[in-house]
Parts: sequence; structure tokens; C-alpha cells
Amino acid sequence: MRSRIKLREYLAILCAALAAGVPAAVRAQDYPSRPVMMVNTWAPGGPSDAIIRPLLEKFSQKFGQPFVLENRSGANGSIGTSYVARSRNDGYTLLFANVGPIAISPWLPDKPSYDSIKDFQPIGQIVSGSTVLVVAPSFPASNMREFIDYAKKHPGKITYGSVGIGSSTHVAGATLAKMAGIQMVHAPYRGSSQIQVDIMSGQIQSAFVSLGGALELIRAGKLKAIAVSTQSRSSVLPDVPAVSETVPGFDFNVWYGLMAPAGTPRDVVQALADALKEAMAMPDIRNRLLASGLDPHPTGPAEFARKIEQDLAAWKQAVANANLTP
Repeated sequence: MRSRIKLREYLAILCAALAAGVPAAVRAQDYPSRPVMMVNTWAPGGPSDAIIRPLLEKFSQKFGQPFVLENRSGANGSIGTSYVARSRNDGYTLLFANVGPIAISPWLPDKPSYDSIKDFQPIGQIVSGSTVLVVAPSFPASNMREFIDYAKKHPGKITYGSVGIGSSTHVAGATLAKMAGIQMVHAPYRGSSQIQVDIMSGQIQSAFVSLGGALELIRAGKLKAIAVSTQSRSSVLPDVPAVSETVPGFDFNVWYGLMAPAGTPRDVVQALADALKEAMAMPDIRNRLLASGLDPHPTGPAEFARKIEQDLAAWKQAVANANLTP
């Protein structure tokens, strides 16, 4: 009898030990069984919403559960990114990641609380794209050379907005000033929508903003495009030159992607990666992104992880070269 009790105890302990490794697989098979929250680290109504909302609709249809967008903006995206880093790694809190908080913020003097490599599991890149230097239609410059000449004649009189200290748009503006030998004043914002409003009203003079977010205003003549930040011109604005045509070597490319907290079950990550790949292959999604001046660039977890590692090294150098100040 005693031996049978010991055997039952042993089997109970063994089952408990085996069960410790089971929940991840069980969750993956049943995932998702309730709504999933996608954290956008930027303010509502910005260009990032236009990228992620159509994808979340596709995810909701595929998985049969709501994928809900929650905006947690501030600190160049670090507030929302930190929130996801601290969240449970069960696949129900995901990050709509951006190059700023992931690859740039770690090199700023005020470092974020998270580790971009250790605290996250990449799912896949979504798009890459350009920012565009815009001014008001009345600004006395219509191309990069005229902009630089004006800035040199009026040192410190041009204010450029950005979506936060250390953001890609901040680094782009600071790098342009250094490479072109001009003086500009930085004005940080929480999102790009207000930047564009303030340029049109004359509160500030310029900014690098998302091409997708500014495209309609540029086409309507409410903003004037000076140059795009990527090495080559954009297919949606082929008549707008690249900054590099006047300032050789200038090249800034931004990206968005999906990430989860580190330790999220592999099967869940792969299911999300497969859903992303499937959605990005749909003509309505691709055409919508292309029309906004964005380059669809879907990748899997491994390739996205390599991209993040490469960008961390590249932006470390860019931040150092820009000599960022508020």
C-alpha cells in the first residue's frame, strides 16, 4: 500500500513537472481565445494608425478575435514600448514597433528602461519608408539648395519639428543641420499631426514628417515638399528630389513592425508572423501602403531580428554624429 502511495505521489509530481512545459503549446493551439491588444506608441490619428489599423482588421478576421489598437504615446515612443516590455508574454499584448524607440532611443543620454534585444521577440517587419522635409507654401525656398541658402542667411531662424527628442525625425533634422552647416532650432512634439498644423499656421517653419501622413496635404498644396530623406526619390513623389542630391551621403529610412514580449511562445509568434505575411500579400493592403508612399517589406521573425541588430549599430553612429540637443 505504501509503495502504491509513493507511486501515485511520484506520478503526480511527474505530471506537474511535465505540465509546466505544456501551457505554451496549449495556448498556441487555442490562441487567441480572447481579444488581443496592439500597442501603438504614437498619438492617435497619426500616419502609424493608417498602417496598423487595416492589418488589425485582417488579423481579427483570420483569428476570430478582436485585435484592438491602444495608443500609448510619449517619450519618443518609449512609454508604450516600455509597457509592452513589462507585459505578460502570452501573446495578448503586442507592440507596433518603430525604429525610433527600438533602434534610436537606446543610444540617447536618457536611456529607456527596456532592452531592445533582450526584452522583445520580433514577429516581422511591415514597411519601410521615407520621411519628407516639408515647409509652408509661403516659405521662401522650394528646393534643398534654396532651403540651405536661406538657413545660412538666417542662422537660428528656422525651427524644425519632430515627434520627440531622439526620434528618427529629430536625428534627421539634426543631421541635416550638421552636414549642411546650418543652424536650426528643434521643437519636439508628441505626434506628427500637430507638427503639420503648426507648419501651415506658421508656428514652426519645417519638419521631416512621414511621407504617407503628409502626402494628401502636399498634393493639396497645403504643405510644400522640399526633399525626401531616403537615398533615392519616392515613386509617389517622383518630382521631389532626395536630400542626398544636394547633401551627399544623407540617407534616413524608417520602418514599422510587430514585436511581442520576450518569452512569448514560439508557436504564437509564428502564427502571428504567418498572419502578417498573409495580410501583406493581399492586394488591398499592398496597394493602400504603396499609395501612401510606403514600401511593403514583410519579413519573418529571424530576418526582422537581424534588421534590428543592424539598425542598432547604424543609429548608434548616427546619434553620435548628430550631436543631439533638445
